Amino acid sequence: MEKIWLEKSYPPGVEFEINPDKYKSLAELFLKYTKLYKDNIAFINMGSSITYQELGQQANDFAAYLQQDLGLVKGDKFAIMIPNLLQYPVALFGALIAGLTVVNVNPLYTARELQHQLKNSGTKGILILENFAHVLENVIEKTDVEHIITTGVGDRLSKIKGTLVNFALKYVKKQVPAYHFKRSITFNDALAKGAALNFNPVEVVGTDLAFLQYTGGTTGPSKGAMLTHRNMVANLEQSNAATKNIYEVGKEMMVTALPLYHIFALTSNCLCFIPFGGTNLLITNPRDMPGFVKELSKYPFTAITGVNTLFNGLLNTPGFDKLDFSPLKLGFAGGMSVQRPVAELWEKVTGTRLLEGYGLTECAPLVTMSPYNQESYNGTIGIPASSTDIRLIGDDGEEVALGQPGEMWVKGPQVMKGYYNRQEATDEVLKDGWLATGDIATMDENGFFTIVDRKKDMIIVSGFNVFPNEIEEVLVMHAGVLEAAAIGVKNDTTGEAVKAFIVKKDPNLTEQDIFDHCHTMLTNYKRPKFVEFMNELPKTNVGKVLRKELRQ
Repeated sequence: MEKIWLEKSYPPGVEFEINPDKYKSLAELFLKYTKLYKDNIAFINMGSSITYQELGQQANDFAAYLQQDLGLVKGDKFAIMIPNLLQYPVALFGALIAGLTVVNVNPLYTARELQHQLKNSGTKGILILENFAHVLENVIEKTDVEHIITTGVGDRLSKIKGTLVNFALKYVKKQVPAYHFKRSITFNDALAKGAALNFNPVEVVGTDLAFLQYTGGTTGPSKGAMLTHRNMVANLEQSNAATKNIYEVGKEMMVTALPLYHIFALTSNCLCFIPFGGTNLLITNPRDMPGFVKELSKYPFTAITGVNTLFNGLLNTPGFDKLDFSPLKLGFAGGMSVQRPVAELWEKVTGTRLLEGYGLTECAPLVTMSPYNQESYNGTIGIPASSTDIRLIGDDGEEVALGQPGEMWVKGPQVMKGYYNRQEATDEVLKDGWLATGDIATMDENGFFTIVDRKKDMIIVSGFNVFPNEIEEVLVMHAGVLEAAAIGVKNDTTGEAVKAFIVKKDPNLTEQDIFDHCHTMLTNYKRPKFVEFMNELPKTNVGKVLRKELRQ
């Protein structure tokens, strides 16, 4: 497919190609910028902050503990199972400079899911929030984990505040179930031990594995995408090339509400802001929307990333529209399709753009991004990142014509090495360097791509393809709808029919209201034939709607 986006749509100053070998590794990048921006604030959480110099020193102490006390060596797998707390970046960069491969774990995993990920990855050590340690206790004997480090929510806050927070969670709110390990150590004690040890620098190169980043497992057991240091450096360079005319060195504050253990926030927030000397404002519990808005009121944030449900949630939280948005430069959306009513309301309330991008765990994650000079939401996922090629493949295995839908295939230095210990699954998606994404997209005459839907989520009604994203966008246009999802259900006459799941904004909303609304907006075969009202939609840890659970 011709790269028509390069000449027609690339904004001024954005390079067509990036250098994926600019840094030998994330370790080299981290060490360089923690020295360069030593006095800048790197992370803020719950009123406490850490400078780049402090982050560099604490990461070094943690690396020394992992290396000298635990005996972990280059290539060993180390899991991090905590939400957005100051402990996360310290542990992350400590493990990376020690040459370890980081295995990010969702703290809300069940025992079965946790056992699978730890066993599949061969994880030897883990940092876990004590709130979830009882889950690990149930499976620890069935894994290869030898070393356990526990931490409390308040461990890196001020001494008084941290003690109060930990006491309240454990004894007042009773959110820390009892657990017992034969041997473990607290995070703070590990740092103290490491500070008394000498860290021996480790040579880390681009081909070394930086992350085993597990997919959501919506089509079976979760798979560990092998992301090398070169994959990650490439994606940072691609992301920063696309935003360098937006972000200013030392002047940016990114709102990080999506979990850092997810590839979106890990790259776009945590890692990308390091070369800019920027600050990440970590939100530990974004589901507490009133608390989230209160936290935002305290800081002059300049950027925010999120998924459609997060932006929609903020817009429907009292007080959000009263915030000072004058420092805000942009909102960056990914993870799921942004619905036009949400994007347009965001731009109206904040006075800033909501730029949509597209990525996958297997691509570290950025593949496409709306250009920085785009003035408003246009319904597309933008244009390919620098050094990225895209093909759209039809059912016949050939490239489709311009404007026609096809499965998106991606090629570039950010594409994963493969799935860990899953050669068959790797062969299914990697084909001569191309990653078959399973997403259906179209490209217009200017090189802008639009995701039509997931291939597996497509609904077929009487032989016609119906894409849930389109139905959902129409549904949320109704003033009485807060959230919506659409799936296909079996139908004896048409093969499948559309079923809508609705979360009400207006308690008086009826099924007939939905039918009447869709009658004016959708052709007959696309209209929902069934409607079910719910208190909330099932979602992933980052807020992506789980259509699989709705189908079940």
